[in-house]
Amino acid sequence: VSGMGMLADRYTDNKERGNAMGIALGGLALGVLIGPPFGGFLFQFFGKTAPFLILAVLALLDGCLQMLILVPGVTKTDDEAPSLKDLASDPYIQVCAGAITIANMGIAMLEPALPLHMMDRMGSEKWELGAAFLPASVSYLIGTNMFGSLGHRMGRWRAAQIGLAVIGTCLILVPFATEPHELILPMAGIGFAIGMVDSSMMPELGNLVDLRHSSVYGGVYAIGDVAFCLGFAVGPVLSGTMVKNLGFPVIVSGLGFLCFAYSPFLTYLRDPPARSQMEKLEKQVGWFCNSYLEIVQFRE
Repeated sequence: VSGMGMLADRYTDNKERGNAMGIALGGLALGVLIGPPFGGFLFQFFGKTAPFLILAVLALLDGCLQMLILVPGVTKTDDEAPSLKDLASDPYIQVCAGAITIANMGIAMLEPALPLHMMDRMGSEKWELGAAFLPASVSYLIGTNMFGSLGHRMGRWRAAQIGLAVIGTCLILVPFATEPHELILPMAGIGFAIGMVDSSMMPELGNLVDLRHSSVYGGVYAIGDVAFCLGFAVGPVLSGTMVKNLGFPVIVSGLGFLCFAYSPFLTYLRDPPARSQMEKLEKQVGWFCNSYLEIVQFRE
């Protein structure tokens, strides 16, 4: 949340903001890509405590570098921070958050369910269970770096719309795979398309706050992060009880059709209306008046 808010505040140009957030999301993908082989190698040859100790040292070094390079400070502005209630009730922000949630639900549902499906139906070996997600990680890294800038050119709403359609198509194709190698293309498509959605909708959240609220970004990226986490919370739930009752192909295909059903809503982000300066000023005056009345009542 703080990282995305800092990037949105530092890069005020819409195109530069998209590039910066695409690179940041690419760092997330790189961590996901390196993490499993890194942890497995250290666990195998140095014991179970080694990965955690090394990560703790790296995290400490990263924090020290941020303190030295970024030089955190407090800058006061006249802009009133929009409340979470105002942001969460904004329909355009809701559409962005919904796209992030639905896009990430697919991979979150596959993470626990696909390995079981591969063991039951394909007789896969253990190394193949983890390797099945490698194409998604690599393609996510490519997608986030490509569509940070490309999404601005073609329209971020259109990039996210295409991304949801690709996710839906690939999810429907996953149950048709009968061999582990047949999962390479659909899993790569899912990872690439999630990168399209994430790298398009995250900058769009900052753009919507600039247009319709005040340029204070902490609240809106808290909502974006909640939407991201919600996808990874709902996905495993679907892969647990519902897969057991309805079957893996039905749930995966159903989620694919959900992606198709949601994608038309992104058309609303084509040209979101901006709140006039007068409306923003009236809101700030109302906030100052309420604060003054609260101070007076407290003194009395």
